[in-house]
Parts: sequence; structure tokens; C-alpha cells
Amino acid sequence: MGRMEQGFFDLTFWVVFSSVLHIAAFIGVCLHALQRRRNASATILWIFVAWSFPLFGPLLYLAFGVDRVPNKGLKKKATNQLMMVQRNERHQDSSAFVAWHYDHRTDLDAIECGFIRQLNQSIDGLNPEHPLLDGNRIEPLLCGDQAYPLMMQAIRSATDHIHLQSFIIARDETGVEFLDALKAKAEEGVKVRLLFDRFGSTHAYFGGMFRKYRNIPNLEIQGWTQANPFKRQFQINLRNHRKNLVVDGTTAFFGGVNISSENKTSDGHNAIRDYHFKVEGPLVHELQYSFLRDWFFMTEEPIDSLLRPEHFPEINPVGPAMARIIDSGPSAPPEMVGEAFFNAIVMAQSQVLIVTPYFVPTIDILKALRSAARRGVDVRIIVPEKNNHRYSGMATKALYEELLDAGARIFHRKPPFIHAKAMVVDDTVALVGSANLDVRSLELNYETTILVSDETTVNKLKRIVHEDMEQSTELNLNEWLQRPAIQKLGENLCSLMTPVL
Repeated sequence: MGRMEQGFFDLTFWVVFSSVLHIAAFIGVCLHALQRRRNASATILWIFVAWSFPLFGPLLYLAFGVDRVPNKGLKKKATNQLMMVQRNERHQDSSAFVAWHYDHRTDLDAIECGFIRQLNQSIDGLNPEHPLLDGNRIEPLLCGDQAYPLMMQAIRSATDHIHLQSFIIARDETGVEFLDALKAKAEEGVKVRLLFDRFGSTHAYFGGMFRKYRNIPNLEIQGWTQANPFKRQFQINLRNHRKNLVVDGTTAFFGGVNISSENKTSDGHNAIRDYHFKVEGPLVHELQYSFLRDWFFMTEEPIDSLLRPEHFPEINPVGPAMARIIDSGPSAPPEMVGEAFFNAIVMAQSQVLIVTPYFVPTIDILKALRSAARRGVDVRIIVPEKNNHRYSGMATKALYEELLDAGARIFHRKPPFIHAKAMVVDDTVALVGSANLDVRSLELNYETTILVSDETTVNKLKRIVHEDMEQSTELNLNEWLQRPAIQKLGENLCSLMTPVL
């Protein structure tokens, strides 16, 4: 065989081999994408990407398109169930566990407000193991300026344990300050567990910030990830977005504030505008259980060392707030937090206030907002004037026309960037926590949302929302329709990608 013939044979072999590999990968993506029913446009788009971009398209699907936890590879759902079984067994012989769920469980039938009663009944169907609890005191906090001092005070006063998790722990002064405080308490004999998301805390993780704290007695640090090629796990999409702190099982913090100097005002730098919350009462045990369940999944630490009485001390009623936890994510019932938002909007009678940095919700939530506005509900949505994720901001703007046309009001919050997440309905209920109103938070991330029903707490939060509204520019439909055509094209192009990212 001549050199030219050999070269032709080699070229033909590689063309055939690569074509077969491409077709096999494409078929694999199609079969996997069609295994369960989900957003049709997302499925079609992933199939298109897998065919149009040989090799690269299927790899993108592995990393970003797998939005549920495979039973074989990832056992989050199974570990959740195991923890629940163990917790329920302890109800029979531990006063702390009994007090947690039985002494403070709200009797929904006794609630006079029909909206609160019906909304919680709808959530009970999805989330029966985490009921509405009485006796909580919840304090809204603005940015790290208000949240960090109280969090550090709680950490420094700890006597038994500290459990902290955050999506972002930055490699900066604030990140080091928190880690040094945790180190100091661990050296005093307090048990410290720290859980960070490896994707969100990429700079700190790969920059080695956690390394020098690794060998300190009583201080355990664990990164959350579900991407490990050696274990056939490629889901960098499934991130833990929760930001919770529990101290001694009696005091907790939750919300949207990460551990970063960007959340503090300093040297003329304005803090990222964000909402966080301090809580005391039975809800603390729910946040504690949420942390321990995540910790168990990543570490497989023995359940007996996690579900121990010291983590769930007996708690007496400390305030008037009724509250319940809605922990969502790929291992929870599908679209659980999305249904909570949807039902709150559908049941609203007078007003819906929404604050979110990323507003690209599901079609159902969009329809609910338009329908509410058309039937006379005062719908107001506050988003950043300048988004830190340009793509997401443009996708959001593609939705403005249909919302404004239905009668909803949209406000662009002036800098600093607003990262807060809140929905206030009828001055009666607030849904707050770590979840944004976008597809990632509603379907992909592990999130903590708290439903709060308390006139004082809700009114405090509403005043904060109105402060942000006063620092915003309201959009006008006629003026919005006059924006340049090239801008409309860019917005609509970005909106096409929202189902898959």
C-alpha cells in the first residue's frame, strides 16, 4: 500500500470512528434527556447542542444538563431518607426531638387567616415532614454590615458546637476573619463543622485558604461537590447555595449573605445589598437538621454523632412568628419551592412584592404573576439596574414587556448590586432565604427558603423592600417598547438559553 493510500485509509478510519462516536454520544444524550419529563424547550435545546457540537456538546450536557441526582451515582435522596428514619426513631425517646416537632407544631385548622391556612396546607402536601412551627423570633438583617457582627457574636459565645455553611467563602479579609474565629473556638473545645460549596468558593478552595485550617482538632472543613470524574460524577450544575449558621442548637442565621468582604461597607465601598435573618425558636432545629443532612451526605459521619441531644436542645417559645423550612434541590420533590412561590402568588388578594437579583422564573410563575396583576393584585418586582451576570440580566429584560403589559410594575434598583431574595404577599406571609427566582434556584441548586407568617417580621421586611424601591427607577411600558431593536434581539437570544443553564 502506497503512502498516499495509507494516508487516505487513516483519514477514512478517523472520519468513520469520529462519526460513530458522535452518533453514539448523541443517542446517549437523547436517551438520558428523555428518561424523565421536563421542560420541553430545555430537552430540545440539549438535543440540538449535542448534535451541533460533536464531543463538546455531550460534555456540556454531562456538566450542565444533568439536573437530577442519579440513583446509582449520587445518594443524596437515600441519605435524606435514612436521616429522616433515624430522626423519627428518636422522637420516641428524646424530649428534644418531641419538642421540636410536636410541642410547637401549628394547628393549621386553628389559623383564622384563610390565606395562611390554605398556603400551608398546599405546602404540607409536598413537605409534610417539615411543618409550620410556632414560637419563633425572626429578625431581618441588612447586608453583612448588620449580619456579620451578630454572627461573630454568636460564634464567639458558642459553648458546644458551631455549624456553618455558605455558597461563597471568599479568599479575603472577611473569609479569614470567620475562619480564624472558628479556629479559635475549636481550640477552646467547641466542635466546629464548616461546609462550603467548591464551585462558589473556587478562589478560596484552589487558592489554598482552607488548607492551613485542616489539621486543627475539633475543626472539620468539607467542600460540597457532585463533580468527580473518578466516581463518574460530572454534575457541576448541582450546587449547594444555602447560607446557614447554627450555634449550640439555639441560635441560627439564614438568608442570602455569603462570607465575603463585598458584603461589608468599607473605605468608601458600598456593601452588596442583601437580606439575612437571625432566628431563635423551634425553627433553629429545622435549620440544624438541614445542615446535618447535607453534612452526612458529604462526610458519612455516623448518624449517632449528628442526631444527638446537644444538637437539638429543648427550646421554649420565644416569639410570635410561625415559620417553616422549605429545603429544595434535585433530591427533593420536583419544583417544591417553585410550587410554594406559585401558590403564594395565585392566592394573593392585594399585593405581591418580589426582590431578586436573577429573575428568570418558570413559565407557571410568570403566568401566575401576569394573572395576579390582571385581577388587580399590586405586583411589584425589584431587580438590579446593572446585573453582575450580564447574560442573566438580559434574559430578565426579555420578560418585561409581557409583565408590564399585564399591569405588573418593575423597578431597577440602583447600585450597589442587590443580591436579596424575598417575596412578601398581602402583608401576611414572606418567603425568604437563598433561592432566586430563576431556573437554577428553582430546579438545580440546593436551597433553603423559609416561609414566615408574623405581622411584625413581615412589616419590617416590607419597610426594607420599600427602601429599595425608593432607590429604584420604575420602568414605563411605552418607553420600554422604544428600546433599540438590537437590544431586543440580544435579550431574546439570551432568554432562549435559560432552560438549560
